[in-house]
Amino acid sequence: MSTFSLADQANADTRTFESLDLDERLLKGIKDLGFVTCSPIQGAILPHTLRGLDAIGKAQTGTGKTAAFLITVFNDLLAHPIDDERFVGEPRALVIAPTRELVMQIAEDAKDLGKYTGLRVVTLIGGMDYQKQLQKLDQEPVDLVVATPGRLIDFMTRQDLFLDRVETIVLDEADRMLDMGFIPQVKRIVRATPPKEHRQTLLFSATFTQDIINLSEQWTYKPIKIEIEPESVATANVDQKVYLVSAEQRYKILLNLLRDEAATSVIVFANRRDQVRHLYERLRKASIPCGVLSGEIPQNKRTRTLEDFKRGKLKVLVATDVAGRGIHVDGVSHVVNYNLPEDPDDYVHRIGRTGRAGATGTSISFASEDDAFLLPDIEALLGERLECEHPPESLLA
Repeated sequence: MSTFSLADQANADTRTFESLDLDERLLKGIKDLGFVTCSPIQGAILPHTLRGLDAIGKAQTGTGKTAAFLITVFNDLLAHPIDDERFVGEPRALVIAPTRELVMQIAEDAKDLGKYTGLRVVTLIGGMDYQKQLQKLDQEPVDLVVATPGRLIDFMTRQDLFLDRVETIVLDEADRMLDMGFIPQVKRIVRATPPKEHRQTLLFSATFTQDIINLSEQWTYKPIKIEIEPESVATANVDQKVYLVSAEQRYKILLNLLRDEAATSVIVFANRRDQVRHLYERLRKASIPCGVLSGEIPQNKRTRTLEDFKRGKLKVLVATDVAGRGIHVDGVSHVVNYNLPEDPDDYVHRIGRTGRAGATGTSISFASEDDAFLLPDIEALLGERLECEHPPESLLA
């Protein structure tokens, strides 16, 4: 396994998309999005993956890894068109991601990047009508399938999808798939693709645990290993506040915060589905324009809610961590941790929903007697101390 060096980092930080010898149709889509210089993960990984090498990438959300693997996939498909007869249900490339929201976000990015390529992308996710997804898959041969593991298995089991023609497979957020118990399904999916010596495999994870390293060794062939460590684990654009509160004070403080003019677009995270639902109902009764995102909400409603939030029709989203992973919305002014997350990595993912695309944002975490003990682990991951303070009087009124 080759490892990315500091010298490589210096080159990666100044690499432009023009210098990568990309297909002109793909480059046009990249230019339309206003991208000129590669992000660190893109500059580090693309010179290797564009040559067909396998790669294992460690990078946090919001670093540009989605574009990195989509550019790799699209450029390869365009460089090697198939002239022979093709069949429906036989994708040439596959991306697996752990949540429905993340799959939809990847597909949206693919649509933007590939709009001049003529390549066909189909999403397969649970919670949506199977027949409608099958109809899209069966319309004509598909180039890229983006899917959650469970729904992909459904299509494989019914023999509506075959993976023996897959040339590139991407496993995104592998650590989250491990946490959510998807690895047995992912193993079955990977086994259905060609042997690792005859396909390109790209694996991305926010953390490199021993389990992830073991899985990557099983699934990849002589991979390049890219580790992009941000200067700070948490974004420097986010002003992080921790308010010491009693459990009874949380809701009043949240309500006053949401009524502040500065809180223009807010995501509120809670740990459990029942907490999210209860909070959503209370805010709605208080006439706060809000939506809810959690695992039990039907997918079509989740999609509509996220779209309304993006357009500003909803001021507040109340979400669980699983649903929140797929939220990529610019302009979020505040993230509120109604409860501190039990997994420190989730804290980083939560506050990463604000301060995106060069903007500044604010995260406010409530710490009380039932969860303040989680702070040291979060601080250890961040590599910095979080100063705890009492909330301003204006929020307690």
